[in-house]
Amino acid sequence: MGRLRTYSRRAFLIGSAAVAGGVAFGVYAVKKPVDNPLADGLAEGAATFNPWVIIDADKITLITPHGDKGQGVTSSQAALIAEELDVEFGQFETSFGQPAAAYWNTALAADLVPFMPSDESRTANAARGIAGGAVKVLGVQITGGSTTIPDSFVKLREAGAVARETLKLAASRKTGVAVSELKTANATVILPDGTALKYTDLAADAAALEPVTDVTLRDQSTWRMIGKPMQRLDVLAKSTGTQVYGIDLEVEGMVHAAVKVNPRQGGKILGYDASAAKNMRDVQKVVEVTGGVAVIADNTWRAFQAADAIEFDWGEADYPAEQDSHWQVLSESFTKERLDKKWRDDGDVDAVITGEGVVEAEYRSPYVAHAPLEPLNAIVLVEDAGVQVWAGHQIQRQLQVLVAGITGHEQDEVIFHNQFMGGSFGHRLEFENIKQAAEIANQMRGTPVKLTYSREEDFAHDFPRHISMGRMRGKVSGGKVEALDLSIAAPSVAASQGARAGLPMGGPDSQIVAGAWNNPYALPNYRMQGYRAPELAPVSSWRSVGAPGAGFIFDTALDELIHAAGADPMAERIRLMQHETSRKVLEAVAEMSSWGGELGPNKGRGVSFIESFGVPVAEVVEVTNTEDGIKIDKIWIAADVGTVVDPVNFENLVQGGVVFGLGHAINCEITYSDGMAEQENYPDHEAMRLYQCPEIVVRGLENANHIRGIGEPPVPATAPALGNAIFAATGKRLREMPFNKGVEFV
Repeated sequence: MGRLRTYSRRAFLIGSAAVAGGVAFGVYAVKKPVDNPLADGLAEGAATFNPWVIIDADKITLITPHGDKGQGVTSSQAALIAEELDVEFGQFETSFGQPAAAYWNTALAADLVPFMPSDESRTANAARGIAGGAVKVLGVQITGGSTTIPDSFVKLREAGAVARETLKLAASRKTGVAVSELKTANATVILPDGTALKYTDLAADAAALEPVTDVTLRDQSTWRMIGKPMQRLDVLAKSTGTQVYGIDLEVEGMVHAAVKVNPRQGGKILGYDASAAKNMRDVQKVVEVTGGVAVIADNTWRAFQAADAIEFDWGEADYPAEQDSHWQVLSESFTKERLDKKWRDDGDVDAVITGEGVVEAEYRSPYVAHAPLEPLNAIVLVEDAGVQVWAGHQIQRQLQVLVAGITGHEQDEVIFHNQFMGGSFGHRLEFENIKQAAEIANQMRGTPVKLTYSREEDFAHDFPRHISMGRMRGKVSGGKVEALDLSIAAPSVAASQGARAGLPMGGPDSQIVAGAWNNPYALPNYRMQGYRAPELAPVSSWRSVGAPGAGFIFDTALDELIHAAGADPMAERIRLMQHETSRKVLEAVAEMSSWGGELGPNKGRGVSFIESFGVPVAEVVEVTNTEDGIKIDKIWIAADVGTVVDPVNFENLVQGGVVFGLGHAINCEITYSDGMAEQENYPDHEAMRLYQCPEIVVRGLENANHIRGIGEPPVPATAPALGNAIFAATGKRLREMPFNKGVEFV
């Protein structure tokens, strides 16, 4: 994994660049089987068939290595194994397992290369194959980019089938009955006479066999679980308040820590006076960490209080101190020198966009915080023989690398106990809390240290969604959109995030223009350029990364052109759509919403289409312009992921993504003053209120050729659909988020 540090983490997450450095991997290295991490230290009589299944005399354990941050992937991964293993919910336990190369993310390859997801050419697929080989050799284990389901869909079913067939072979050897005469159901092998042999009773026999790897996956028509409504494994615990998150954990003998780090991100600590803090009740010590200090106490509250009592002399930030200057930097970045890449250049934009009837506009997408409900936290125990870390995280193996670098251990000496996460939205792709906890624990070897961020510290040291600015020039003719010239300037997420993780970036950053360059419209003349602004405030991946900003800019610009042409917003989008699967998504949402029907007085509807992570999403928002402000009445949304694994969870994720997108589009931004984020807590960065939430109607289509994830794609289409609806109802075009700068909401 150490070699991974020479590659772009953003490339591995959402494909801003191909694998950097030009390293080639031999065929042998790519095809070499990956070691099963469960085989080491396996108890006597226990059987492991692959990296995802362990069965012993007492229980069945399914390894679900992708991190669960509320999106329900523990259940989804388990269901994929259980479908072929013939076990039911309630008949097994799950575990995140230990980080291992065996859990490399097969789905990353699709986003590693600069080809549109709809591009099925030999060149595009060959490039994806090469990228996939590199990911395998490097053992890149990551949860992000809505890749869990596409990564897991085949290999976890195969894992279940291998375990099932090996257990049948063990039963055959034990009973003398031919494998062909055996069946499986409810965690048992069933003999022709109806006798049922429990998997757990067959574990010792199966452990003596080589796993049966020549298996055939079952036909879709026979699926018991996939595609059927499921009750997630975490429903009971989360409904009763008994779900354990990282912030709930306790380790015997642990102490509690709170940190204060320069609120000017990346700034130095010039000095501090901790005398008052050291004299407070049950404060044990104050230690230095990178960029600040930590207070150690007997509980979290006392650590927080003592940290607040420290007086600091903070250094200046490297980025502009005031928010207006950030926008000015973007405004000055539309230059030849700052051109990151020309992503689309279809037709002849310069020849068409001339004379009268040219439409021009500028758009802004602000910094936005992650702000998950569970603040960042981690427990770290450093001992001479090794390190243990308890936290929720999405890039487990790189976490081991970074902790080992702090404590002086080898990577395999860092044991990581991944935890359920109370939200992330990209926040737990970062490592600052892990590194700080490791720094503190390294100064207190032998004592477990639990670091917890206060809500204010979490906001102050969040790395928000990047800021972006778009400029559009377009031309319409004969009631049709003829040309669009769109430029977007933003700082690089890849460069900012990668530097903190020790993963330097290579190549253009696709997230500057994600949700804009990759939409499969057949505009006759379309130029899409990304401009890389100088680094400003440090930024990070935010739910669907670049697509919420660039998608808002693109779809709003397209809507402006459609209205300038006098065309119907839905019909013109469908006319321009060249990709059949995407066109069906638009047609579905038109049918769902009865587009074109009569609306009541003061009402308006807006439609948007954004593709992110290979998922086409179309959304219609209906609003009413009341005397008190804009009321959001109803939303229809359709998306195509190829196969819907769990329709209940699919609907919940889509609805949650819409609510997430609405709240941020309406209310949220991070602004800087004196180099510090001005927003300190939820009242300053307000989500959608319950009374504002509309009815959300969801439809999952299954026309796509590839399996995709749905955790992030519902978010980007929401802001432009809402803005387009407000324009339809009021005639006021909103070109900057949050929208509460331009209209009131009720």
